[in-house]
Amino acid sequence: MYRFAKCIIVSVMISLVVFGAISFAQQMPSASMLQKDKQSVPVGFGATVIDGQLFYLINIAPELSFGKLGVGLDLNLRYNPETKKLRTQDFDEFYDFVRIIRYVRWAQKGDPFYIRLGRLDYSRLGHGFIMYNYRNSSSYDLRRLGLELDLDFEKYGFESVYSDFAGRGVLGARGYVRPLQFTSAADIPVIGNLETGMTYATDIHRDANRLFTAPQTSEDKGSMGVFGLDLGLPLLSLPMIKSTLYFDYAKIVGYGNGAAAGISFDFSGLGLFTAALKYERRWMGDQFLPAYFNALYERDRFVRIDSVRFDSKAMALNSVTKSQGYYGEILVSILNTINVVGGYQAPVGVPGNNGILHLELQTGDALPILVSGGYDKKNIGPVFTLDNNSVLYAQIGYKPYPFLLVSMLYEWTWTEEKDANGNVIGFKEQKRIEPKVSLVINF
Repeated sequence: MYRFAKCIIVSVMISLVVFGAISFAQQMPSASMLQKDKQSVPVGFGATVIDGQLFYLINIAPELSFGKLGVGLDLNLRYNPETKKLRTQDFDEFYDFVRIIRYVRWAQKGDPFYIRLGRLDYSRLGHGFIMYNYRNSSSYDLRRLGLELDLDFEKYGFESVYSDFAGRGVLGARGYVRPLQFTSAADIPVIGNLETGMTYATDIHRDANRLFTAPQTSEDKGSMGVFGLDLGLPLLSLPMIKSTLYFDYAKIVGYGNGAAAGISFDFSGLGLFTAALKYERRWMGDQFLPAYFNALYERDRFVRIDSVRFDSKAMALNSVTKSQGYYGEILVSILNTINVVGGYQAPVGVPGNNGILHLELQTGDALPILVSGGYDKKNIGPVFTLDNNSVLYAQIGYKPYPFLLVSMLYEWTWTEEKDANGNVIGFKEQKRIEPKVSLVINF
């Protein structure tokens, strides 16, 4: 436990120092974490450097909220001064025009009725043992149109995720029931809200379960599926303090299985201070990975090495041996303005760089200087060495006036590289750098 606490404290301190120095993004993954009902229409003028090429930029990215209805748009016009043309990759398919709608949502995750259409940032099902922090867009040019839909009827309900309406992707659903709500025990504290659920998530992408088995040989095992069962018991359900004890079991179809027991704790201090903590102990069998659909899944699903060889997340399962591990997460919010999230998972007693790190920072708009960003990395090693195991998005901005924002955006991902026939032959590094001056209209 000491080791876990030490890792979390170090992670949060590092995120505060580093992101405070380098990192505000309209793409901030925790934007839905503590959303406020406000309307803003930022119009940005600046320059973009993508893959070493300079583009002049006009960006219109309004965030509109009307009660529970929220809309986010993202229109970018990039002009190349050398070719004297707009960047064609932004508008070479009909789907690119659809993606101008970054998202449309009603309410927030956890409300009785919640729906979001568009870019999905850090989606989850249940306690997250199968799907947690999942993003349906692995890079700027690979943005997708997905869906989240949740319904809670008090006694029962469901959660659902679909990653890509334009193609075959990840589909997941969790149904749950609170059985004692149908009996006279419904009003018993703690026990009355006992919840049990069943989850199934699958990836029907053509590369979801492909294996490179021998020289010049590959095997396609079809779709990848994971199903699970869970049990949750709310220990505390007070206006300021909530805590849940839970247990999850999951099985990857055709591979291994695992289980986890955890506890979550949420504290809300009248809007002055909010904290959420989660600790999970995991027991993983051979050929099993917890949170299989995670923030890096879209990038890890299938990675082309050369014209013949490739790597895939399904192949990674074959090398996983039985182990125990832990996962810890902490969220701290001060005055609903400065928000910090740190998460770390790793096996117990296994040498090497096997941990997975997740960090977020958001300062909100109450200060003249706005800083936000997110960072995910697996196979930790040097924490802030960027490589193909990393996804970084960060932005820092300054508001000299309430209606004017001067900012710098940095995004580092990997994107597909295709041959003349449109076949994916590998992945290449993609850096997106955008200095901008924006007019922000709040109403």
